[in-house]
Amino acid sequence: MSKATGVSSVRVGIGGWVFEPWRGNFYPEGLVQSRELEYASRHVTSIEINGTFYGTQKPASFARWHDETPEHFVFALKGPRFATNRRVLAEAGPSIDKFLASGLVELKDKLGPINWQFPPTKKFDPEDFAAFLALLPPEYEGRPLRHAVEVRHESFAVPAFVELLRRHEVAAIVADKDGVPHLHDVTAPFVYVRLQGAREDRKLGYAPADLDAWAERARTWAGGKAPADLPCLAASPAKAARGREVFVYMINGFKPKAPAAAMALIERLG
Repeated sequence: MSKATGVSSVRVGIGGWVFEPWRGNFYPEGLVQSRELEYASRHVTSIEINGTFYGTQKPASFARWHDETPEHFVFALKGPRFATNRRVLAEAGPSIDKFLASGLVELKDKLGPINWQFPPTKKFDPEDFAAFLALLPPEYEGRPLRHAVEVRHESFAVPAFVELLRRHEVAAIVADKDGVPHLHDVTAPFVYVRLQGAREDRKLGYAPADLDAWAERARTWAGGKAPADLPCLAASPAKAARGREVFVYMINGFKPKAPAAAMALIERLG
């Protein structure tokens, strides 16, 4: 069980840990930068690594991140842009292979889901997207892999996309950001949520009632059900899940508030 959440299957975190406005705000005054991951990982239960989106990391880095974090901590990784920012997704194989071989297995049991983020201009092409999903392996060097996709064009908001993801057991990332499709259908054995609605004028980034609502949704997903207040595009699977892992990240919006929002959500789940 995660001591920070009190809910064994729900992890709550932030995007990255190096962010100057968090110094003296989230991070104590005088904390050296080399200890920021150590500090952050004791206050949230997961972190989404954004650097893997922009460039190849080293095995030694993954190993160090593993060693600096608590026993039950989990990292989510963003897949490389070289795999998703392309016209023909079926040709992404070499980029995916290079990413998997970069040393991410050094995270060991702290390796969480992988977020494959697509540009807002990428439209849903069922055949090509199916070819991309077929390139995502269920394991690598003995480590199970969990894949999620973050799509940002409204053409994906159709039942056919939901059914395609279910066939591959790939999660559709849940978002609350304006201007992107809000996909709430559960398509994998886990749920991945990226919240980007934090506001500067809110003490915790979100209104207390909104944090209460996301805590209740996380509990519902973790219990194997679907939140009644979030509309879905397709019918629910006939066989209900006994339970699921749920990952919730406070990402952007007003990013300086992200740690406060994450910790407030953790408190509600405790």
